[in-house]
Amino acid sequence: MDLFSRSWTALRTAVAELPDADFARPSGCTGWLVRDLVCHLVIDAQDVLITLATPAESEPTRDAVTYWDIVETPTGDDPLDALIVRLAAAYEEPGLLKFHLDDVGSAAGRAAGLADPTARVGTRGQVLTAGDYLSAYVLEWTLHHLDLIAHLPDAAEPPAEGLARSRELLERIAGAAFPASFSDKDALLIGTGRRAPSAAEKAELGEWAAKLPLVLG
Repeated sequence: MDLFSRSWTALRTAVAELPDADFARPSGCTGWLVRDLVCHLVIDAQDVLITLATPAESEPTRDAVTYWDIVETPTGDDPLDALIVRLAAAYEEPGLLKFHLDDVGSAAGRAAGLADPTARVGTRGQVLTAGDYLSAYVLEWTLHHLDLIAHLPDAAEPPAEGLARSRELLERIAGAAFPASFSDKDALLIGTGRRAPSAAEKAELGEWAAKLPLVLG
């Protein structure tokens, strides 16, 4: 629960500190500008609020690892992706987008802090404990923090503990560990296809390189 809060606060702070000009720069998400990614974060924050306000009575069907599915690489044809681009453009002023993320994002953070980690919640047709749901979102926040700063070398990086936890989750999802020589950041970038491995890194990955990237959905 604490790691969710630290990861989410760090991401929102990074957005708040961006100069307006950076919102028109590319993000680490193919086809999305920084403003599009920030708009997606607003929707993510809404999802957190909705899920934490959706109690479930049945036994959990997923946990922080099995919450994630391995999906096909996006083609760019998803209507929701196109909608996010249009929504982001409609804000016109980066300050409005910053304000909306701070407003909804702060509420999501407060709701997470008040949640009972043992309570069961429903989302995407599945049931998880609130603790597992919020733990799964540490990976979401960390990956998108890396996306945010992909082309912004002066922006702050995700918390080290969030990177380490996200690597652990990704390795458990994959059922294999990345080479020990890989930093947590590089393991996440290479593992999810955000960066192609170098020849040396590919050699270290061995046969596992053919199974990458792991696209999470």
